[in-house]
Amino acid sequence: MKIKSKLPHVGTTIFTKMTNLSNLHNAINLSQGFPDFDVHPDLISLVEKYMRQGFNQYAPMPGVLPLREKIAQKIKKIYDYTYDIDKEITITSGATEALFAAITALVHKDDEVIIFDPAYDSYVPAIELCGGKPIHIKLSHPEYSIDWNQVNKNVSSKTRLIILNSPHNPTGSVLKPDDIAELKKIIENNDIYILSDEVYEHIIFDGKKHESMSRYPDLAAKSFVVSSFGKTYHATGWKIGYCLAPENLTEEFRKIHQYLTFSSNTPVQLAYAEFLDYENRYMDLTSFYQKKRDLFLSKIKNSRFKVVPSSGTYFQLLDYSEISDMADIDFSKMLTIKHKVASIPPSVFYKNKDDNKILRFCFAKKDTTLQEAALKLSAI
Repeated sequence: MKIKSKLPHVGTTIFTKMTNLSNLHNAINLSQGFPDFDVHPDLISLVEKYMRQGFNQYAPMPGVLPLREKIAQKIKKIYDYTYDIDKEITITSGATEALFAAITALVHKDDEVIIFDPAYDSYVPAIELCGGKPIHIKLSHPEYSIDWNQVNKNVSSKTRLIILNSPHNPTGSVLKPDDIAELKKIIENNDIYILSDEVYEHIIFDGKKHESMSRYPDLAAKSFVVSSFGKTYHATGWKIGYCLAPENLTEEFRKIHQYLTFSSNTPVQLAYAEFLDYENRYMDLTSFYQKKRDLFLSKIKNSRFKVVPSSGTYFQLLDYSEISDMADIDFSKMLTIKHKVASIPPSVFYKNKDDNKILRFCFAKKDTTLQEAALKLSAI
């Protein structure tokens, strides 16, 4: 029998493709966004401790209480906003699950959702599965800032949701105070909600401040705020994220969440709850990754690649327009096969496949890995 696909234009993600190509050709994998160094041994010991203590059955659907308490404390301290532990914080099986549940909870047939290209690739399929319509607005190249005039032109009576991502994957750009001011104008005058993807909230560089929706009570009151322990603690394979939202949004969110995963890994949740007591582990993340970014850039400074500034995340864009006029997908494949360094072509994150002759490289790697990759890139 032939199955009628609900996502006929969706295939294997670019992350899987480039990692497979990297493995096939024994290349240095700077494509998929995961560290090649290990999780802190104390965190691993905590997971083992809770496993051996017998915490191996279902966690409560919203997440274990100690973790929700620690998240609330962290948010209050950093952003000076209070979320109700029982009614406004939900632990999820990774940030992608939280994004899907938030979109599904809010978007109905023919609702419009504003997203910014290049956009993380899980947003559009979730919108389309709900019968919604993605409204694509391009970030201004090369600074990748939001054109708020374009946003205002695209807001309509059908606009249900605006999806923001800061620090932004794949570009490394971040929201600024002026962006928040413009966003507030739109939200206060329209019945529109926000989904704020903040998984890289603790990886922001050069003295900049993370503009979380949780900093602003009027925005927090209409926002799903999604974050990820995997990005913060170098444990992407453990798949634990969370969603912060006011009670009315959380109620709808949990209706979806309980039928996606119901609950998430119990001993890992308890380990994170205890590990959050060591504030330096996340507060020092900025300096940790800024050193890696700067090391990578210092090693390619004499290459033919041009640097596109990264203000956050653990991704660095490099412009190869002085090297080749090949399409970014083709150039990234050639780079992987011939020069043994794998990257991600950002054109796949645009509705119209815009190609600016740029590639995305992940610098969440050991210093030796970055130095070896930079040596290969500098030889081109």
